[in-house]
Amino acid sequence: MQQTQPTIWQEIDEVKQAVAEVLAHAKQLGASSAEASMSRTKGLSVETRHGEVETVEFNQDGGLGISLYFGQRKGSASTADLSPQALKRTVEAAADIARYTSEDPHTGIAEASWLELSPPDLDLYHPDSIGTEEAIRLCARAEEAAFAADSRITNSEGASFSSHTGLKVYGNSHGQLVGYPSSRHSFSCVVIGEEGEDMQRDYSFSVARRYNDLLDPAQIGREAAQETVARLNGRQIATQKVPVIFRADIASSLFGHLVSAISGGSIYRKSSFLLDKVGLQVMAPGLTIVEQPHLRNALASSPFDGEGVKTRDLTVIEQGVLTTYLTTSYSARKLGMASTGHAGGIHNWLVSHGDEDLRQLCRTMGKGLLVTELMGQGVNTVTGDYSRGAAGFWVEHGEIQFPVSEVTIAGNLKDIFMQIAAVGNDIDRRGGVLTGSVLVSQMQVAGS
Repeated sequence: MQQTQPTIWQEIDEVKQAVAEVLAHAKQLGASSAEASMSRTKGLSVETRHGEVETVEFNQDGGLGISLYFGQRKGSASTADLSPQALKRTVEAAADIARYTSEDPHTGIAEASWLELSPPDLDLYHPDSIGTEEAIRLCARAEEAAFAADSRITNSEGASFSSHTGLKVYGNSHGQLVGYPSSRHSFSCVVIGEEGEDMQRDYSFSVARRYNDLLDPAQIGREAAQETVARLNGRQIATQKVPVIFRADIASSLFGHLVSAISGGSIYRKSSFLLDKVGLQVMAPGLTIVEQPHLRNALASSPFDGEGVKTRDLTVIEQGVLTTYLTTSYSARKLGMASTGHAGGIHNWLVSHGDEDLRQLCRTMGKGLLVTELMGQGVNTVTGDYSRGAAGFWVEHGEIQFPVSEVTIAGNLKDIFMQIAAVGNDIDRRGGVLTGSVLVSQMQVAGS
């Protein structure tokens, strides 16, 4: 008689039972409070190059992390071994660690009133039965399409396909025990182009909760080829101050610096250029950023954060004014706030935008630099100083003229944020920040 595989919800119930036993053991050891989270993932990853299989990887793994609190002392431990004996040893290890830690008046699990006890279904789980042979064929299609797109594509760094499902369960001594499943499918292709003495590489990718929402592999291959050949024979430009457009796929990094600067940890450590700025203008008037954690099927949606705190819609920037900092339980207590549900990161930031697409933004800019790649880590969120290597295209008379390489763009994030002149409607939805291309009215560009 054939045995049926357990459903994902049966797996979640099994994991919940394990987390409940871990918490019960913590209580037996005398912990005044405790929290534990357990995850499981499984899936397939395939990489090919020139149609030949480079790697095929099946993975099925998981882990548990637990924190015990003895009054104001905290001990944490984690394990990838999910056997009952290993889980018990992990709880005991956390208890041992707590004996040696200093007391901290701000430590502890989230307040009961902050917790999500009945998580909504956000439509995040869409498993698919793509097998190894099919995944290899998909990768081959992408590479074939890239080579067929342009004779200047001379080599490939490969195509990759990934399909994974997983679950997350969180519980604590307030009696909260919640979990949900999710899926993630992705596809990418990286190729190399040559013309004369010049050689360039670029890529394209697609990622989605549903397999059927991925771009067609041939389209990904063609896009990778187009991105690559467009960069051939790049030039330097003279050092000057000009408007700069951050294309949508890299514009999210600008707002990533905002996330760092307004995180509770940066604020209570006084290591942010946006310290004491709540209620003040920090970005261009007219710019609004709203967080929507409960968008169905979105990549950064979550019903609760890493501490079980309920996620909720939140206006972060309203007409350029900073309305809140982003806190975990610990940073919230340090700052005298309630947790905003940001243990583990942000959840779907929607950046307000106008009606212009990228081509129209270039026309609005007239003359300046369109940035399509950033390099280096020259960003200081304490001072706001910003300096990064860049590549892209020179725009004049509102049209792209030629590719640009080996330049540096610089400024201060305080000024960059205030000088955002427009956001395009070409929204990139492949991450946690949903934004179009961003036009900054002036930055320093260092070239030849």
